[in-house]
Amino acid sequence: MVTSRRTFMLGILAAPAIIASPLRAQTRSNVSSFSMQNWQDHFDTLGSGAILADLNSRVVHYWSAGSETYRLYPSSIPMSEELTRRGYTEVVRKKIGPGWTPTADMRRRDPSLPDHVPPGPSNPLGTHAMYLSWPAYIIHGTHDTRKIGRPSSSGCVGLYNEHVADLFELAPVGTQVLLL
Repeated sequence: MVTSRRTFMLGILAAPAIIASPLRAQTRSNVSSFSMQNWQDHFDTLGSGAILADLNSRVVHYWSAGSETYRLYPSSIPMSEELTRRGYTEVVRKKIGPGWTPTADMRRRDPSLPDHVPPGPSNPLGTHAMYLSWPAYIIHGTHDTRKIGRPSSSGCVGLYNEHVADLFELAPVGTQVLLL
């Protein structure tokens, strides 16, 4: 079989796309759609700020009280619809260096879970946690960055540690939250 110079050059140029295509298929489930939202579509007022966790797009939106600050963060989402809670809530408490205690339901699903994990690199809540008015629902960081953009939580919304630290500073206790 004789290969012309043109065929050879086209093959060389196409090689990166051919090689990257299986990689794209593998990472597609770890990509957020990053579509911007308008706060007016979800909240009557901004109050002291608003957080929209768009579980379908796998992103968290934040608007400050005067809407001068807007942030968009990729997020992890619950592993299944049964673990997902949707609706309005608010930030009721914030903690730097949170400890993690698995819920009874988590321990039923996985009896090997520890009773408690103190703050640190093995803590699944990462560096910061923002507790919602619903028990056991938290917006938190993660040390396992592979979880972002994927269904990987037991109901919480996870962010990269640097993103949750940013949101933690911006959103005061009392910030309204919608999980959509």
